[in-house]
Amino acid sequence: MKFLSGLGYSILARNFKTRFGELDIVARDRKTTVFVEVKRRENRGHGAASEFVNVAKARRVVAAARIYAAKNALSDGLIRFDVVSIDVIDGREQLRHHKGAFDAS
Repeated sequence: MKFLSGLGYSILARNFKTRFGELDIVARDRKTTVFVEVKRRENRGHGAASEFVNVAKARRVVAAARIYAAKNALSDGLIRFDVVSIDVIDGREQLRHHKGAFDAS
């Protein structure tokens, strides 16, 4: 994703699938592995994109992140869960980066 790359993140994986769910993006922000959930909404009639990452979705992301971490020997490193929300308003994308949007607990 160009947005994260522009912030200096290195993209490690995209669309990593597990039986618990999918990780949209796995990236590296300096010494931190960042699991990024991306939400896009064309119509805000039902709420902003960031509102669609609820507790159940966060749990699925955390479960998938644990599998990714185990497969890639990330057990002792720093991790973070971010959300990138994309709301399309009047045909224009508005991106928001929510660092540390939720945690593994």
